[in-house]
Amino acid sequence: MRAFAALFQRDLLVALRRPTDAANPLVFFVLAVLLLGVGAASAEKGLGGSAAGAVWVLALFANLLAVEGVFRRDVEDGTLEQLLIHARPRFAAVLGKLAANWSCAGLPVLVLSPLAVYVLGHSTAGAGMVMLTLLLGTPTLTLLGAIGAALTAGTGRGGLLLAVLVMPFYLPVLIFGAGASTAAGAGGDAAFELLVLGALLTGSITAAPFAVGKALAISQEY
Repeated sequence: MRAFAALFQRDLLVALRRPTDAANPLVFFVLAVLLLGVGAASAEKGLGGSAAGAVWVLALFANLLAVEGVFRRDVEDGTLEQLLIHARPRFAAVLGKLAANWSCAGLPVLVLSPLAVYVLGHSTAGAGMVMLTLLLGTPTLTLLGAIGAALTAGTGRGGLLLAVLVMPFYLPVLIFGAGASTAAGAGGDAAFELLVLGALLTGSITAAPFAVGKALAISQEY
């Protein structure tokens, strides 16, 4: 718990001192929602039943932007090497770092998602389910995306390479998250999708920090 709290607090302070980097995913999400809203303004019901799915797609890309730089600054200033040497247990340290990343990028998107649903669909139907699915799904996206970010940390390249690596793992989260949100908006039952999202989150919390730690160690060796 001490390693988790130390890395969580440190990364939050770094994000507060450099708000521009931390705000990039949120700015992307807001601008994308506004542009899509303007494009759909001519339709009487906006995107209608597709609004929840559109919010999920935008949240996924915002998460990808956020997770791309989660280890970049640590590689540049040598902090990552010290983390690998001294952080014990490494699982808790990695989890604390990723929790801070989600708090800066995923949590604001979660809070703004009802407004995004309204802008895109001209209705708040299903907004509560969108928030619930994002609460379950965006931490999973962060954990899975961090594996790809760790593998590319030592190469100095992210972007498209990271997207290619992690997108196959993102797709199930997107499918079930958007499916649950759309079903709830249409008055359907989303229990199965929520159970799958919960299972994916549990599995990611259990396994992803170990995979991230190993990937970081490999990236530093080369």
